Amino acid sequence: MVTKRLNILWTVLGVVGGMALGGWYAGSRIQSPAEVAARTAPPEPSPILVPVESRVLSSEIVTRGTVRFGLPQPISIVPSALKGGIGLIAALPRPNTGFREGEVILAVSGRPVFVLRGESPTFRDMSPGTRGGDVRQLEEALARLGFDPGPVDGIYDQRTSTAVERWYRSSGREPFGPTREQRAAIIALERDLSDAVRGRLAADADVAAQTGERALIVLDPRQTKTARATVEARLKTAQFDRKAMGKRAERLEREYAAARERLGFQVPADEVIFLPALPVRVHEVSASVGANASGSVMSVTDNQLSIDSRLPIETAPLVRAGMRVAVDEQALGVKTTGVVETVANTPGTHGADGYHFYLGVRLESSPARNLAGLSVRLTIPIETTKGVVTVVPTSALWLAADGTTRLRVKRGGGLEYVTVQPGLSTGGYVEVTAPDAQLIPGELVVVSSKTPEVR
Repeated sequence: MVTKRLNILWTVLGVVGGMALGGWYAGSRIQSPAEVAARTAPPEPSPILVPVESRVLSSEIVTRGTVRFGLPQPISIVPSALKGGIGLIAALPRPNTGFREGEVILAVSGRPVFVLRGESPTFRDMSPGTRGGDVRQLEEALARLGFDPGPVDGIYDQRTSTAVERWYRSSGREPFGPTREQRAAIIALERDLSDAVRGRLAADADVAAQTGERALIVLDPRQTKTARATVEARLKTAQFDRKAMGKRAERLEREYAAARERLGFQVPADEVIFLPALPVRVHEVSASVGANASGSVMSVTDNQLSIDSRLPIETAPLVRAGMRVAVDEQALGVKTTGVVETVANTPGTHGADGYHFYLGVRLESSPARNLAGLSVRLTIPIETTKGVVTVVPTSALWLAADGTTRLRVKRGGGLEYVTVQPGLSTGGYVEVTAPDAQLIPGELVVVSSKTPEVR
């Protein structure tokens, strides 16, 4: 009986304990909305801080271009009137051969063709007595080469002739002297002048004789008027002849002196080529040995390396001639500088499409290796700060509701809002000034926030 009661008691205690445990478990699973929101809210983000810096900021345009030598220009031979015909090409250079001022670039009928610097092309023979801008170019070139032509005045005189002779002989060439026709003309002038001088002497003698005869007739009272008139007429004729022979002799003397002056050493038109810039390199040879030396025979470029590039429509107005350019290509080990030479006025010219402007850059120095035909990177600084300025990442700036630009700066264990004025922005950084507070390089500013990982 007692055992039965104990079993009932333990059963009741088990049921009550189970109910209590179930109530506790159910109560532990029930949460209020506030508790649920608090439990599911993300962790408080922590700020990402970067230091304020001092540096020089510069804005730049980066593009690519292809290196080339200067634009090809044709070389033409002008026939010489001194030689009376067109010569034949005797020797031609190979492509890529370089030439400096005063060197022989080709040969025509065994004669040299020199290359000189000058803006105006050759258009005629030059010899003593010739005047003009082409003579001045020749004199300037002779002076640069060390052969004194006398005054650089555009007048080909005997000093110029002597300088030309020395120039030719210094290169192992025979200078071009007087032609057969010029010598024949001198001989003819000498003969005519000799005849004129003899005629003038004879006329002088005739005038003297007629003057003496007239004096005798005047003194002789027996002479009639007719006789006196006859001797006067003969005297006048003799005086006229003497005057005419004197003028002829004077004219021939001047012509002979001028011809003698022109007998110096000359520069035939087919023996000199003027080019605006030197040195040059042969780009392409269009003539052949044995062909007539007339017209275009080859093309040359200067040794100055240039770069053809292009700029988008939106950035082209920012680039002007004279701006410096950094030229590099890491894969090729290229690093040099250049200067903007040309910016097209309209898009779609010089091989650029309608959305780009042509850009021409001249290299300031020639690298050790030949870069012609290679693609390189061009960096053009557009704007720069005047010296070192205070900068922060652009992501540190934010626009307040009142329209001001602000930063959050870590100070005194907290974050302080600082109003700033932004300046030049480039490369992810912006120049800032704080009118009402001082920003010190090294201070930390907020650029973003980082949320801790939930485990």
